[in-house]
Amino acid sequence: MARHRRRLITTIKGSLRELSNQLSLLNHHVSTRVDLKDVDLDCLELINRQGPMSPSDLARSAGLHPATMTGILDRLERAGWVVRERDPSDRRAVLVGVRRDRGGELFRLYAGMNTAMDQLCATYSDEQLELLADFLRRTTDAGRDATEQLAGG
Repeated sequence: MARHRRRLITTIKGSLRELSNQLSLLNHHVSTRVDLKDVDLDCLELINRQGPMSPSDLARSAGLHPATMTGILDRLERAGWVVRERDPSDRRAVLVGVRRDRGGELFRLYAGMNTAMDQLCATYSDEQLELLADFLRRTTDAGRDATEQLAGG
């Protein structure tokens, strides 16, 4: 029984690595289609998910040096993906936000994956989906913790 469990865990870890590789490839192809660097697309996704944020907060979230972030934001702004605006709560600060009128371009490029995920999820019961959602949340947390430990050490 212990051997079977170890094999299952090894299979899950291997599948997660393969998933990571496949999503990286998908993101690379999407970024190429919209003429962005992979890291630019990653930062755009962070802004999209977390809402408008300061460049320094974005650099911290992305694990990048602030000077590197300046170049990324310059490229994203020139290409029309983000806007820099004054922070209403502190007029000296700047917030970077996603231009909503560009979202459709990315949505179309990810449509194949979104459709495939909808079809895949339709094959699971609500209880199974809850289990999968919990597993993925906890896996994401474990990855975040491992990244923070590695970055700090």
